[in-house]
Amino acid sequence: MSFRFHVAHSTPLGKIRSSSTHQQHHKHILAKRCGSTSSNSVSVKSRAGELDSVIMAGASSVRVAVAQMTSINDLAANFATSSRLVKLYLVYGLFNLFLEFVYPKEAASAGAKLLCLPENFSYVGDKDGDSLKVAETLDGPIMQGYCSLARESSMWLSLGGFQEKGSDDAHLCNTHVLVDDAGNIRSTYRKMHLFDVDIPGGRSYKESSFTEAGKDIVAVDSPVGRLGPTVCYDLRFPELYQQLRFQHEAQVLLVPSAFTKVTGQAHWEILLRARAIETQCYVIAAAQAGKHNDKRESYGDSLIIDPWGTVIGRLPDRLSTGIAVADIDFSLIDSVRAKMPIAKVSRNLNV
Repeated sequence: MSFRFHVAHSTPLGKIRSSSTHQQHHKHILAKRCGSTSSNSVSVKSRAGELDSVIMAGASSVRVAVAQMTSINDLAANFATSSRLVKLYLVYGLFNLFLEFVYPKEAASAGAKLLCLPENFSYVGDKDGDSLKVAETLDGPIMQGYCSLARESSMWLSLGGFQEKGSDDAHLCNTHVLVDDAGNIRSTYRKMHLFDVDIPGGRSYKESSFTEAGKDIVAVDSPVGRLGPTVCYDLRFPELYQQLRFQHEAQVLLVPSAFTKVTGQAHWEILLRARAIETQCYVIAAAQAGKHNDKRESYGDSLIIDPWGTVIGRLPDRLSTGIAVADIDFSLIDSVRAKMPIAKVSRNLNV
């Protein structure tokens, strides 16, 4: 399996540029250190301005990454893929450390703050009921393995769409778990809107047949701002995101997903950009991508979107396994909200 790595820039204004000679030199170093023809190689995609994203960052910004993967019905294989994605991010951090040594006034903060994995990161069954067979409590070995991964890498992990054991043997919870850099579970959100849908020209889904709906909206403070965790189909219900912004003061909305190919082509980016614009929040949407088995295929296209609705992080290939990186700029959040103060109107309308 080949891995893709893409750096995107989150703030178009006021970035610091190095000379073109230095840019080409550092692109060569990163490609030389990370590039390989092995099956687990890092593919470094170099585009105009990409290196600028590595060589800059304001004091008010922190770096995040969104992952893209194709989970299967093999817990060990999916954990191995997740581990390699974390290591890929760490390689990027080491390169940033080098830049901080060479350009101490210009380099971005090297420490990786948050990596977001998609819904069903740990398991995708061949049929709906298969997930019940692997469902565990949060203190079970599966989730604890990911907690250890967060601790060993010293970064926060957004683990959206974990098969948590439900209140009876016939149901599970589709749970978004936030793990801090010490490996502690900081927050859990259980998916509220279940995917009971007949896809036009496709198959039917009945998530409620084996999943319990969550009841609570959750927000949690983190090194990358106040997070509002959601899961996949929640995206189609804007009132949830309105509450996260205006009642829970979220700054970054997390939308780990496994959108179908049909619905993804039609609505994925549009819905995500709409949630970012109407809440004036960053949106990080990790996506499952490609064919999981003969019956199931996900759209992919993991995205990071800023509060103005601009896509600032995206892999060049929407079906590849890899990560895209961008900055959360708190000054941009403040600026957008100050210049278009929709919160005042929302309060007046009791939203």
